[in-house]
Parts: sequence; C-alpha cells; structure tokens
Amino acid sequence: MHDQFAESGGLRILCFPCNQFGSQEPGSDAEVKEFVQGKYGVNFDLFSKIKVNGKDADPLWKYLKSKQGGTLGDLIKWNFSKFLIDKNGQPVQRYSTTDHPFAMLPDIEKYLQL
Repeated sequence: MHDQFAESGGLRILCFPCNQFGSQEPGSDAEVKEFVQGKYGVNFDLFSKIKVNGKDADPLWKYLKSKQGGTLGDLIKWNFSKFLIDKNGQPVQRYSTTDHPFAMLPDIEKYLQL
C-alpha cells in the first residue's frame, strides 16, 4: 500500500515498534530497523521504540486510544494495532492486530479520495 499510494495519494505509514508484547522487539532501534527492512522490505517511516500502554505510554498513543477506543477498552492488546488518521490529523478508525493491513484499503481509499 505504501508503494502504491505514498506518492500518488499522500499515504503515510508510521511504524512504532514496542517491546511491551512478549518482548518481541528486544533489540536496539537500529537492530529493529535492520530486521524489518531486511526481512520485510519496509520502506515507510520507522520510529524509535515506544511504550503504548501504561503510565509511560507515548502521548501520541494516549491520544489515539482516547479517540478510538478498543473493544475491551483503550488498551493496546498486542503488536500490530493500527489506526487510520485523516488528512486533518484526526483518528477515524482503529483496526485490531488480527486485521490484515489490506482490510484497511477501502477506508484508506475513501480518505485519500482516490
């Protein structure tokens, strides 16, 4: 999706690694970046590791969760939770960890007005 819509539609994918889920991201920021670029060919924005739950949660994630709560509350339950943000910076949809990224495509196209 990034390759398809980044230039033509303005899509930006922001990835925030987090080690709060079964210690799946134990490496340094550089190691995480090397892994995802090498194994998955990621070429979108990859940020430093953050916390998404608890009192030390990153302010961005506190905001996202407050605007788009989950099924069982605001808690991020596992890696790969996804939020769709409109062009005005407003969270408009939340997707679970089990939702495949391509399931977001109809919503993405709607908000990009493609």
